[in-house]
Order: sequence, then structure tokens, then C-alpha cells
Amino acid sequence: MQRAEDYQNERLDHLGIVAGVCQELGLAQWLDALEPNQQRAVSYGTSTVAMILNGLGFANRQLYLVPQFFENKPVAHLLGAGISADMLNDDCLGRTLDWLYEHDVTTVFAGIAHQARQRFGITAQHVHVDTTSFSVNGAYETEQEHEHVIAVTYGYSRDHREDLKQWMLALATTHQGDIPLFLQPLSGNRSDKESLIKVIADLHAQLQETEPEENPLYVADSGLYSAENMRQLNQTGVRWVSRVPETSKEAKAAVMQDEEAWQPSADGIRHLVVQHMDLPQGPERWIIVRSDAGIKRALQTARKQADKQLEMWSKKVWHVSTKAFACREDAQQAWEQSLKGLPQWLDASMELKSQAVFEGRGRPARNAQPSGVRWSVTPQVLLNESKLLAFAQRKACFVIASNVVDEAEISNDALINLYLEQGSVERGFRFLKDPLFLASSVFVKKPERIVALSLIMVLALLVYRLAEHRLREQLEATGQTIPNQVNKPTARPTMRWVFQCFEGVELLHIRTAATTQSLVLRLQPLHHQILSLLGPASQQFYFFSD
Repeated sequence: MQRAEDYQNERLDHLGIVAGVCQELGLAQWLDALEPNQQRAVSYGTSTVAMILNGLGFANRQLYLVPQFFENKPVAHLLGAGISADMLNDDCLGRTLDWLYEHDVTTVFAGIAHQARQRFGITAQHVHVDTTSFSVNGAYETEQEHEHVIAVTYGYSRDHREDLKQWMLALATTHQGDIPLFLQPLSGNRSDKESLIKVIADLHAQLQETEPEENPLYVADSGLYSAENMRQLNQTGVRWVSRVPETSKEAKAAVMQDEEAWQPSADGIRHLVVQHMDLPQGPERWIIVRSDAGIKRALQTARKQADKQLEMWSKKVWHVSTKAFACREDAQQAWEQSLKGLPQWLDASMELKSQAVFEGRGRPARNAQPSGVRWSVTPQVLLNESKLLAFAQRKACFVIASNVVDEAEISNDALINLYLEQGSVERGFRFLKDPLFLASSVFVKKPERIVALSLIMVLALLVYRLAEHRLREQLEATGQTIPNQVNKPTARPTMRWVFQCFEGVELLHIRTAATTQSLVLRLQPLHHQILSLLGPASQQFYFFSD
């Protein structure tokens, strides 16, 4: 006997939010507009959204296992009628990666990011730029020549995996919401001095073309700073903020400030000294910064090192004291030779002593005359607390430089806080390197597909950050909060926690001979609150009209 009803459960979880942001962003439509007449069951745009859903599913599945990821998911509900999990096979996704690569992922992402900022109201007033590396296994030899191909090779590894080949990724994010607005895959042996200046130049050209009213202030770490790079940025009218490398001769001189020169910051947390520098590359404002907390940390580190060195140097000079020297000059010379490399916070002193030498054995006679004199060294090594503190104070200092010299345009404190928010782009890198993320282990066959996969990775970051920014913005605007992981109210939840809150939400299909009814199960008041804040684009995947 045929059943009157057929039931099918599918795991919706948080994927409706991801699909909703992709739809509000217009991601699939934007990509498909690049090639309107596609002869494919699943379009390039839809395939890209599928890979983003897989990446933000935090299931750590490589591309060839994407169909397995979607087996129990409502694929047609998320991606469109007629699409099933088996269509999202490695051939479909691999061809999509090849297609994205051919269209230049940097250009593609620039267009999508521009549309995202327009639709979500994100400004690019302040931009943070940095690079990171991703380690891979395999040979990764490329056989074709292409202007956008990268070399997967050995280089300085930020993951401390010098035994593995790597590729690099340059990323730029907005200060508002940590939204990525630029990406560029790089060869594994590129230096920051070369790559960061090019990233800023390329990004500035893009923004001047699409958003000429914007004049961003670009923030980068010390890898950007050099006289030649700053000269190039100044000549093109780019406003920048960077940290001066500690190895710079000028920076070493700048941190040698008298104590009375330090002025408290507006918030009282830090102290600073402002210098206006007239340098060959142009005028710059230098802000030398330190804090009591930074000095305390530097002093703790220096003291541990100093205690070890005190013990080591005490033993080293003791060996000099066991020797006898024929003359005073030899003893003095040996002492000075032993002090080479003495740390600045150790004070070494000695006393020279002479002793008469008699011929023969035993006690010399009362009237015996010495045949010579032997000299010895009595050493002492002490820790100089004032020198140790002075070292810690200098070590706690860092120098922020900018070609925005007018304090009326941006204050010293605002400039410091802006540089310290360089964590904006670093948080993006931590997200991309998360062990549960799509590309935690890059598993593609060609460098060309690594380039394309970098686009998928940053698109997933874009969708994640847009959802997080929208939720936090609406929570603040409405004065609402949601409970965090320890059930405390928060207006700044992470999207990862929000996604976890949606675990177990299912889509139930009840099919009869005449109709099919779909219901979303296990929606709680918290889910309703979050979805109402995120807006209609996400709500449509969880609520069905009668």
C-alpha cells in the first residue's frame, strides 16, 4: 500500500543566513553577468555560492567532498530549484575555479567588494593592508605562462613551516566592520617591501576609479616602510600610516627621549612624543609611543634574560680570576677582552692584585728577595637596575609615522588608535587559517586553482563579515542584545557564535500526492530575533508565507 505522506528532513542550520547575505550582495548574479550565455546545469555564480556555503559550513571538507557536505542540506532551497547535491561535483567546481582564474580574481573581487559596500553602506575611509602565507604539500609546478600565475615555493613562513612550500595572500580590509575590499594572491617568496607598496598602489587606483570621492588613509605595518616606498606613495598622493622599523637608525635615535619629553595621551593609557621629520622622501609626522603596561611587559622579559646573563657572565669572568699574569698590562688586557659582548644592563668591575713570586719550593727565607711578580684579577658582575629599566623603556617604545602631518586633519591619539587597529586585517587572516575553514588544507592540483581558491576564501570572509557587521549595527541601533557563550548579554556577538546558535534547525518537507508543504523546525525566539535584525534576505530561508 502506498504511503499517503512522505517526510524528508534536511539540515538548514545557519546556511540560510549565508545564502541570504549572498543573495542580498547579488554575488551569483554579478558573476553570471560576466558570461551571460552559459551552457551549464549549475552556473558559475551559483557554483561559487555553493563553495562559500561549504566553506562557511565549517566542516573542513575539500572541494571534491562538497557533494557529501550537501547530501543532507536543502540544496534547491539554498541555491535554486532543480539543483541537487550530485551536481556540485569536483568537475563542476573545478571548472568554476578555472573560469574565475581566467577572469583575474583581483579584478573580480574588486567589483564584488564595491557592490557589497554600496549595498551594505560600508565606507572605505580607513583601510588596513597586510600579507600572510599559506603552507601547502606537493610540487605545484606550473606549465603555462600567465600574468596572474603565482609561484608556489619556499619563503619566509609566518606559520613556521619552512619545510613546506607556500603561497601568499595580500588582503585589505575596511576599518568599519573589518570588511575585505581587496585581495591579491602572491608567490611564496615575495617580500612585504615589494608586495605591500604594489597592493596599496593597485587598490588606490581601483578606489579612485569607482569611488573618487573617497581618499582613504592606508594603514600597514613596518613591512611597508622604506624611504623609496614612502616617496612613491607621496608622489601619487596616497595618505598612509605605518610603523617605522626598529632597525632604522632614525627610529633608534627617536626612542632615546628624556623623561620630561613624554606627554600623556588623551585617554591616559599611553605616553607619546611627537616629532615632525623633514626626510628625503618628504615631511612626516612621527609619534613615539609607549605605555606603562608595555614597559612592565618589556621589563619582565628583560629581567628574565638579565638573570640568566648575570649567571653566565659571573662564570665567564671567574675564569679570568683563576689565571696569573706576568704584568699589570696583561691582566688589564685579559679583563677587557673578557668583557666583549657584555649586555648594557650588567656592570662589571675588578680589582688588580699583585703577588711576589720566589724561587724554590716551600716557605721563602725571611730575607729572600722575590724573583718576580704575578698579577691576578678579582672580578665582580652586578645587575644595574636603572640601566635595565632604561632598556625596557626604550624596548616598549614604537614609532608610528604618517605623511598626514596636520594634527587638525587627524589627531595624534586617533592616529595611534588607527594603527593599533591593524588587527582588523589580522583577524581576517586568522579566520582564513581556521582549521575548520574550507581552505585550511589547500587540496587542488594547480597553482592556478590555488589563485582561484583564494578568491573563494576571501568571498567567504566577505559574507561572514557583512553578516556580522549587519547584526552588530542593528543591535546597536535598536538597543538590543543577545546572550553570548556564557549567557551574558552582548551587542557585539561573533558570527561564529550566531552560527552555532542555529545548529539543529531543520527543514521538513511533507509531500502528498497533491501538495508539498515545507516547515522549518526548532526555531526559537532567539532565532527570530537574529533573523529580524538581519533582514528579509535571510528571513526568506526560514519563514514561509501561507
